[in-house]
Amino acid sequence: MGYASGVDEVAGAIADPVRREILAMLRERRMSAGQIADRFAISRPAVSRHLRVLRESGLVHDDLTGRQRFYRLDPAPLARLAQWLSPFVHHEDPAATWEGRFDALETEVYRTRREHRQQAKPGEPATATRREHRQQTKPIEPAAAEGRRPATNEREERSA
Repeated sequence: MGYASGVDEVAGAIADPVRREILAMLRERRMSAGQIADRFAISRPAVSRHLRVLRESGLVHDDLTGRQRFYRLDPAPLARLAQWLSPFVHHEDPAATWEGRFDALETEVYRTRREHRQQAKPGEPATATRREHRQQTKPIEPAAAEGRRPATNEREERSA
């Protein structure tokens, strides 16, 4: 969702604590400009400016009834802002994601090994895993294969 959807205006509108309080009041019911202004220790023109910012951002709508203007909350712009923020809030740590994948892979490997061992016919040895195979067989050093004594340190190895 791009900036053209009014995300900037909504974010700017809710940045002020007075406007957030007005939104909280309008969440419960619609109110006239006078009723809203009576709840604040600031001047009526200041409250009027806050209401204009909320109206321009689309967070509130006003209805003229006689000589009174009533304001009501429109939560749709907040939903668009929440949708835009969602990837940041629900962002997964890449390391945790990979760790979970590796754990799942390890579980699958162990399960497959277990199945192979269980499928081995009675009297036949189960297929050894790579680790088991490496532990059972030690690599032959080149010196031992040629009938020489294996080198014990780097200097002996170079002179051989």
